[in-house]
Amino acid sequence: MAQDWANFDMKNETKKTTEGQLLALLKKVLPKATHDAQLAGKIYQAIELELKAAARGLAFDKFCAKVELPNLEPKTLEEVKTQLEASFGQGDVTLKPNRKDKSVAVEVALIDGTQFSGEIKVNPNAGVEASDEQEITLKFVPFPVCLPGDKELVWLLGKRENLSPEEAGIALTKAETEFWASKTGQKLLRDRVERSFPEFIARAPAGMLNELGLKRHYKTPEPIKPLRAPKQT
Repeated sequence: MAQDWANFDMKNETKKTTEGQLLALLKKVLPKATHDAQLAGKIYQAIELELKAAARGLAFDKFCAKVELPNLEPKTLEEVKTQLEASFGQGDVTLKPNRKDKSVAVEVALIDGTQFSGEIKVNPNAGVEASDEQEITLKFVPFPVCLPGDKELVWLLGKRENLSPEEAGIALTKAETEFWASKTGQKLLRDRVERSFPEFIARAPAGMLNELGLKRHYKTPEPIKPLRAPKQT
C-alpha cells in the first residue's frame, strides 16, 4: 500500500526557517530593549512557545486536510497514530474511527494543556494517487556532523536536499530537545541514561528524524558540519 500521507512532512510545513530567523532576531534585540535579563528571557520564551503552538496547530490542520486513508483497518490506523506520535512527541494521540461516515476523528493532547482535534477522510483511491507523488520525493544527501568539543568523532547523517547545512543543524538540535522532553526521553533520564547527543542519535525514532528532513545514516561524506552546543535547561 502506497503511503504518501505517512511521509507528509508536517514540521517542514511550519516554516522553520522564518521562525528561526525571528527568534534569532528577538534574542539579539531583547537585551538591548531591557537590561532585565530575566524579563528578556521570559519574553523570549513566551514568544517561542506561542510561535511553536501556532505552527503546530497550522501543521496539524494541514495534515488532516491533506491526508486520505485507504481504509480503516487497524494496521492503517496504527500507522497514522505512529506518525502523529512522532510529530507530537510530548502528546497523547487518540483516534476514533467512524465507519459510517468513513472518517477518523483525531485528537492530540499535549502535556502543556494544548489540544488539537481534526478529522481525516477515507479515500479508497488514496494509494493510487500516492504513487505519482512519491516519484518527486526529495532525496537525502550526506550530512556529517560533529560536536564542538570532539571534532574527530563524526556522525554520518543524511538530510533532505532542500535543507541547507544550517537549517539541518537547527532541525537536529530541535529534534534532540523534543526527544528528551518526550515520554520516551523522560523515562530514559529516570533510568539514568546520560542526556547526550550520542544517546539521542542512537535512540531517537527514525520517524521523528524523518519528519524534520533528517536520516540517521548516510554513506558518502561531505564537509563536516560542527554543531553548536545545546543550552541546558
